[in-house]
Amino acid sequence: MSLFKECDLRGLYGKDITEETAFELGRAMGTMLPRKACVVAGDVRLSTPALKAALIEGLLASGCRIYDVGIVPTPVYYFARHFLGIHGGAMVTASHNPAPYNGLKPIFGPLPASPEELRKMETLLESRAFADGRGEAISIDMMDEYIRYMKTIFPPLAAPQKVVVDAGNGSESETAPDLMSRMGYRVDRLYCDIDGRFPNRDPNPAIPEHLQSLRAQVREAGASFGAAFDGDGDRVSFVDERGRFLPADKIIVLLARELLRPRPGTVVYDLKCSQAVPEAVEAMGGKAVMERSGHTFLKTKMIRLRAVFGGEVSGHYFYHTLDGGDDGLYSALLLGRLLESHPEGLAAWADTVPSYCITPDLRLPLSGENPSDLIRRVGDALSPRYPASTVDGIRIRFAEGWGLLRASVTEPAVTLRFEARVRDQLAPVIERFLAPVPDLAERVLAMEAVRDILTGSGERSESDE
Repeated sequence: MSLFKECDLRGLYGKDITEETAFELGRAMGTMLPRKACVVAGDVRLSTPALKAALIEGLLASGCRIYDVGIVPTPVYYFARHFLGIHGGAMVTASHNPAPYNGLKPIFGPLPASPEELRKMETLLESRAFADGRGEAISIDMMDEYIRYMKTIFPPLAAPQKVVVDAGNGSESETAPDLMSRMGYRVDRLYCDIDGRFPNRDPNPAIPEHLQSLRAQVREAGASFGAAFDGDGDRVSFVDERGRFLPADKIIVLLARELLRPRPGTVVYDLKCSQAVPEAVEAMGGKAVMERSGHTFLKTKMIRLRAVFGGEVSGHYFYHTLDGGDDGLYSALLLGRLLESHPEGLAAWADTVPSYCITPDLRLPLSGENPSDLIRRVGDALSPRYPASTVDGIRIRFAEGWGLLRASVTEPAVTLRFEARVRDQLAPVIERFLAPVPDLAERVLAMEAVRDILTGSGERSESDE
């Protein structure tokens, strides 16, 4: 069933997910929830109210007590679960996917929903072996409590900062600019009218091309930085005062340095991140732990290791102070707070992070080849000689850089990524990594994205698979 992914459920509204599907998802969730209590919320997509109502009906039919916190950013939904002391939860959202999509982020306990729990949910949907009961639902507004909590963490700025907030017409359209204004920021609003059609830009802010308007407005306004949120508000991307898009792993380095300064601890990062991330963590006396990409995997590792901080290249940033959770607005407020100690400005501060030559994800369709066999061949040939990670596919680190080969979870394809310390070393890194599978090497080096980087004309972008 295409609706079920590794970390959540997402698909086209009206095709993969309908009101009937949402009702049965509620029945399945209600059957699995150990305490029959569930916080429910939704994002601003046009299809969300109907799907959310159907989901609640399914939960009620399985005997659940529902706390409906309304249409809110995903981080407010996370906050509500902790504030109310309820592990179970369901957020109706397709996160950063385009407007025609919708989905569900279910939670059954203190940890994010695991792939095993999602498979059990899928099995229940197929068998229809649902629990029966008569539940009850109450509506509760958590926004004031969330704002009060954020204000206890971030007192007003010592001096005003100009910031441009690009909400992309998504769930942070009101909350982010309003709260930042209360904190002492002079806020320029960009695409901050709620519109679930996302008419002005794609809801994924991790693509530099999606943020051209933000980049221009930051320069024109003389802002200290720009913050662009995804559709449901758990991810954020940043633009410096020069209008430059800052890759998430640069932000991870900046935040990790500051958060580890009082006391070294553990930082979790996803395997797509630049080698600059573990190098910076270790330079601060911390422990850098690599994890596979995906909200579920990063957050679970954060909680289990009681890590100080975590991040992935898609723009999720995780914090011990949020019980291992992520919040795009929290990250924007934290960055602004830290800028008070960096009068040189965000651009100069970001330039202290090494800029290695890194590719985006490179997707290669396969015809007949087995992804597992390709991964095994690379691992067998290289892992005896070089440091290797098999947390997801195979990642080999060389002195000059690293290569990554993973199986796609959505189609017969592999995804690759490469980094070299300098541009002239990128092609040799690719050739050495793919020497055991030479056909792939030829195809990768012929890709336009790789040629652009090798000639210096490419610009990084990141996105969840």
